[in-house]
Amino acid sequence: MKTVPVLFLLLAPLLTSCSELYRPVDCSDIRQRDKSSPSGVYTIYPLGEISAVQVYCDMDSSGGGWTVFQRRMDGTVNFYRPWNYYKFGFGDPAGEYWLGLDNIYYLTNQRKYELLVDMQDFDGKKVVARYSSFSISGECDGYKLQVSGFSDGGAGDAMTNHNGQKFSTFDKDQDSWPNNCARSFLGAFWYKDCHHTNPNGVYRWGPDGTVYAVGVSWNQWRGHEYSLKSISMKIRPVQ
Repeated sequence: MKTVPVLFLLLAPLLTSCSELYRPVDCSDIRQRDKSSPSGVYTIYPLGEISAVQVYCDMDSSGGGWTVFQRRMDGTVNFYRPWNYYKFGFGDPAGEYWLGLDNIYYLTNQRKYELLVDMQDFDGKKVVARYSSFSISGECDGYKLQVSGFSDGGAGDAMTNHNGQKFSTFDKDQDSWPNNCARSFLGAFWYKDCHHTNPNGVYRWGPDGTVYAVGVSWNQWRGHEYSLKSISMKIRPVQ
């Protein structure tokens, strides 16, 4: 009786398997593969297998499939950070975090994306702002913002004012103001001269005019001196 080598038996499952390793580019890919996927932390691959990064996927808002690139909710993470942190990302995707400008660039230059911003005040009221087009350029161009197509969900339009601006941090000033917006308002963003929204500002509790406009604000909703309880910025390919 002819015997089958043990090594062949061990390798057989590998030799006969033809399934490919699943590497979703963003949260919309995960949603399309399994529409029952709940909101939570997932691994995506913006540039293939060497680019694995964890993100929070919002699978509930407006049909789901949103890749969250910015999230504030409790003040546990310091967002007053230098350029390289904003370039590569920081924080905890299960809580407060910033995905990284490089990753946002990789995503928004492969497909056409829309932007959803949801926010909540300390009275429990929730509003949103939505933009039908969102992308940023690469680092050589300052990660310049392109955002348009606003539709209101109660928040008002605070992003259009920042359209066409380069990203600024306290150690890399690329705004349109003679001074440094990031230093003056203790944040980092696509500042102009300076901001209508400061989502990466200092986490404070509601109305506080002690230091003007340094909080996590959305001026068109609660004004410069009201710091929001939560804000989340998320993108999804245009459907």
